[in-house]
Amino acid sequence: MRRRDKNRRKSTVVFLAAALALLAAVTVAGICLEDAAAATDFSRTNLAPSARFLFGTDWMGRDMFVRTLAGLSLSIRIGILTAAVSAAVALVLGTAAALLGPRADAVISWCIDLVMGIPHILLVMLISLACGKGFAGVVAGVSLSHWPSLARVIRGEVLQLKSAPYILAARKLGVSRLGTARRHMLPHLFPQFLTGLILLFPHAILHEASVTFLGFGLSSEQPAVGVILSESMQYLTTGRWWLALFPGLFLVAVVVLFALLGERARYLLDPASAHE
Repeated sequence: MRRRDKNRRKSTVVFLAAALALLAAVTVAGICLEDAAAATDFSRTNLAPSARFLFGTDWMGRDMFVRTLAGLSLSIRIGILTAAVSAAVALVLGTAAALLGPRADAVISWCIDLVMGIPHILLVMLISLACGKGFAGVVAGVSLSHWPSLARVIRGEVLQLKSAPYILAARKLGVSRLGTARRHMLPHLFPQFLTGLILLFPHAILHEASVTFLGFGLSSEQPAVGVILSESMQYLTTGRWWLALFPGLFLVAVVVLFALLGERARYLLDPASAHE
C-alpha cells in the first residue's frame, strides 16, 4: 500500500513538472512570436491547414498557429496575474473576517455574498468598462470578481484554527493577532491557498477570453484568443472552420490542464488526500 501511494505521488510530481514546463514553453514561445503573429501576407490568405501552415492562415495571411500561440501566452499571463491578485485579496479578507471580530466578519461576509450574487461575466464586463477596457480593464475585472469563493474557504479555516490549542496558547502568551496569523495560521493555510490559487487560473482565463470575445476586453490589435474567436465568427459560414477550431481547442486544453494542476496540487499538499 505504501509503495503504491509512493508511486502515485511520484507520478503526480512528474505530471506537475511536465505540465508546468509545457505551459512555460507556450508562454515564452508566445512572447517571442508576438511580432510574427501580427505579420500579414496577402499572397497566402485563407489557406487551409497544411504541412506549411499547421493551423492555416486567415483573411490577412497571418499564420494561425503563431497567432494561437501568442494568444494563449497572453491568456496565461493574464490568468497568472489576475489569479494572484484575487488569491491575495481572498487571503487578506478571509483572514480579516475571522480575526477582526463580528462586525468585520459581517461586513466582509456581506461583500462576499454581494459579489457572489452577481454573475461573473456581467461583473467582469461592468468593471472592465469602468476601467476603460483594454488590458487594465480585463485585469481589474477578473481580479475583483474571483476572490469570494476562496475568501470563504479561508475564513472557515481560520475560524477553526482560532480554537486550536496552540493558537490559544500563543494568545495567552501575549502574541498579537497579526503575529499569530503570520507565524501560526499562514503555514497551515498555505495548502488551501495554493490549491485555490491554481484553480483560479482556468476561471480567469475563460472569463478573460469571454469578455474579450464579447467586445468588453482586450483590443483587437492584441492577438488574444478572444479576439481571434470573435473575428473568426463572420468567416465560419464561408467554410473557414480552422479559424475558430484550433484556437478554441487549445484554449480548452490550457484550461483543462490548469484544472488538473489544481487537483494534483491538492493531492500533494492535503494530508487527508495523501493516502486516498
